[in-house]
Amino acid sequence: MNSEENPWQTLDGKLIYDNPWIRVDEYNVINPRGGKGIYGKVSFKGLAVGIIPVDTKGNTWLVGQYRYTLNEYSWEIPMGGVPMDEDIEVGALRELREETGLTADRLEHLCKIHTSNSVTDEEGHVYLATRLTEGATDFDETEDLKVQKLPFKKVLDMVLAGEITDSLSVAGILKYARMLGI
Repeated sequence: MNSEENPWQTLDGKLIYDNPWIRVDEYNVINPRGGKGIYGKVSFKGLAVGIIPVDTKGNTWLVGQYRYTLNEYSWEIPMGGVPMDEDIEVGALRELREETGLTADRLEHLCKIHTSNSVTDEEGHVYLATRLTEGATDFDETEDLKVQKLPFKKVLDMVLAGEITDSLSVAGILKYARMLGI
């Protein structure tokens, strides 16, 4: 069997849940070994975007917030959702400005990732933002954020110590560290 061919057969599917951010569908399937089963899929209605802002001294910014879904506090790169009908770079710059007050004159795409691809089709992108100008934050109503500016090496150490666990943050920070040769 060619590993690029879909070994799953979908018999039928139905909508289970829908809100402005996600949709949950359940499918009756024939699995790759021929057995009948069900499969659930969470589809996001936007793209996830993370931004690693880096100034001329090699500092970056992290955003801290209590994550309801995890029931714990999380330090992350600035990030958010970009509606499917919005240009992703425009959305990245918007999220950066809202969460840190920073504007960037340059964006470079670092990586594309799929989060929890066994249950969701969510797609995430991480950008490097440079040529920064500081300004005022504009948090969303649902955000109670703390923002800190740190040397990038310290942020990398936080990833390696397991203090930063968000997948977009980890992937982007490791990719940028590799680009720097550290």
